Order: sequence, then structure tokens, then C-alpha cells
Amino acid sequence: MTDLFKKILERVREKAFTKELEKFTITDLCKEFDVSEDTIRKYVRNEEDLVEKVLEFERESFKEIFLTHNFEGVNAIDILLMVSKEIALRFKDVSPSFTFELRKRFPETYQKHFDYRIEFIFSKIKINLQKGISQGIYREDLSIELISRLYISRLIDLHNPDFFPPEKFSFETLFDTMFESLIRNISNEKGLKYYEKKKKAIKF
Repeated sequence: MTDLFKKILERVREKAFTKELEKFTITDLCKEFDVSEDTIRKYVRNEEDLVEKVLEFERESFKEIFLTHNFEGVNAIDILLMVSKEIALRFKDVSPSFTFELRKRFPETYQKHFDYRIEFIFSKIKINLQKGISQGIYREDLSIELISRLYISRLIDLHNPDFFPPEKFSFETLFDTMFESLIRNISNEKGLKYYEKKKKAIKF
């Protein structure tokens, strides 16, 4: 993937996640970004191919969080704070209508992206829970499988406009509330004391 195409994907991602997908055509994007269609079509065949590349780019960008930070020996709560803050920053501007339109227009592409992302987050939250238990800051009686699945289901629900109308609840508020609930449910007394101390020291 060339640097030019990465820049194009970054700009497409920024625009597509915050505007109606009906306007998401290669012709419109080329006009908006002042790029020739010939340039775009060197990398993608059509709109669905472009959407797939954007979503792939999104997943790879998310994985970079774990490559950038060395989590070896780091407190499990600190890891959750860092990763969750990254998630909040990356997804706070995602319009619920984008998810709806994407699922409607490109169901197979959307489902593939959804499954990949869920599998990745699921594996990472399980690792974090195991780490927290071994570090003596999470409850020993936790069901790692159950808590991991609940975390995933709550992440999905955050973008459901029927449950949480965006005009009433911002993504930031929803995510902060979900995160606070998670920490308080999985932490033991030692972990909660650490979290309270950490929360005062950072802006989350």
C-alpha cells in the first residue's frame, strides 16, 4: 500500500464515517479530494472495494495501538485505560447512520469487517482479564468468557440509535459510563483503589 493511497484512505475514512453513505461514490470523493479517478482505480475496482479497503485500514490502525504500546508488565487497569481511550477517540465521531447504511448497502463487506473486529477485541479483553486476575487487581471469580462477551455486546449497543438516540446521548458519555461500569464490576478492592487514584491523575 503506497503512502498516497494511505492518505486517501485516511481522508475517506474521516469523511465517510461522518456523512451519509448515499454520497459515498468514487466520483464524488475524487471531486472532493481533487484526485483523478484513474488514481483511485489503480487501487480499487468499485465503491464496495473502496469501502472494504477503508474498513481494513481502520482495523489495521486499531491494531497499531497494541504495537505502539509495550504492555509487557503493565498494570491491567492501565492497559484498559489506554486502549479504551484510543477506542473512544477513534469512534466518538462515527455516525450511527453510517453503520446502518454500510450494513444495508454492503452487507457482506460489513459483516466481514464486523466479525474481524469483534474477534480481535474479544481476544484482547480476554488477555486483559487474565492479566488482571494474575496481578491480583481483578476478582478471581470472574468468568472471563462471559465478561468478554458482555463487553463486546455493550460496544455494539453503543452504536444502536434505537437504544441510545445520538441526540440524547453522546458516544463519549456512553463509553465513559460503560467503561466505569466494567472496571467496577471486574476489580477487587485493591484494583478499585488503584483505579480511583489513577482516575484522579488523568483526564478520561
